[in-house]
Amino acid sequence: MSNTTATTELDVELEKYRVELTGYCYRMLGSSFEAEDAVQDTLVRAWRSHEKFEGRSSLRSWLYRIATNVCLDMLTAGNKRARPMDLSEATPLAQAALSPRPDHTWLEPMPDSRVLPATADPAEAAVAKESVRLAFMAALQQLPAKQRAVLILREVLAWKASEVAELLGTSVASVNSALQRARATLAERTDPAADAAVSDPLDADQQKLLERYVAAFEGYDMTALTALLHEDAVMTMPPFDLWLRGTADITGFMTTVGSACAGSRLRPVEVNGLPGFAHYKPDPEAGGFTPWAVQVLEISDGRITGFHCFLDTERWFPLFGLPLHLEAETDQVEQGV
Repeated sequence: MSNTTATTELDVELEKYRVELTGYCYRMLGSSFEAEDAVQDTLVRAWRSHEKFEGRSSLRSWLYRIATNVCLDMLTAGNKRARPMDLSEATPLAQAALSPRPDHTWLEPMPDSRVLPATADPAEAAVAKESVRLAFMAALQQLPAKQRAVLILREVLAWKASEVAELLGTSVASVNSALQRARATLAERTDPAADAAVSDPLDADQQKLLERYVAAFEGYDMTALTALLHEDAVMTMPPFDLWLRGTADITGFMTTVGSACAGSRLRPVEVNGLPGFAHYKPDPEAGGFTPWAVQVLEISDGRITGFHCFLDTERWFPLFGLPLHLEAETDQVEQGV
């Protein structure tokens, strides 16, 4: 076999693991772009040192060991990515001010296709989706880096304690202890009801809820929107640290500071294991519609409980493969949700 053929075969073999490794690194780092950088670094390191791979573990385990070390190195700065509500109290509408924080502050959205490998097992798919939802991701960020790795490997990826101990170069007892502490921290930090009602795939009632949401938002009908929101619904808008709680403040913001979004168009996206939309607002200069946000919706008990708008469209729309402009006539094309 020629060196060129061997190299090509190795590239193909390594590439098979890109999506699941990206999912792992994303859960570890909380950043879409840092996760993709970490995976690229992992695959380059694996490619360069493949001749030293002795095959005592599987290629997959070896790649996860490299990826874990890459992520632990990246986390030595101690930065914990967060949602706006993790950093401050809700702001009353009367005091609302749009103050941005640096990109590295925020937990970032991620397209499902980049982090959720295809699987024929519905239970496995459900666990994978639950483990990239924003609430769970935010809770993960509160864990020390090695506890984070242990919890992801054991609870999400279903590795055995002995396998995790070998990967981390520690004992099974140490892994079990880390897992116990991580579970306790997550129990304190997560709402067990959060997203509990989001089925996979969405059921008929949830589909109808989203259809009503699109109609209300595109029509900028605040009465209809209020009927769909939980009374304690939360709205966030990274990179701004402002967040709002309750239907009155959310709809009040949308009709004042956010009034330029009237007449917007929404297109469905699959993001963080949750329903989402690409939000385009009217473009008064060029005509048609211009990118404004990637929306991620959290649903519970038939209502929308979280309404998260990621506004840095120059980063997010290319990541999701979304067009950077919609022509005016596009809104007349019937779109499914």
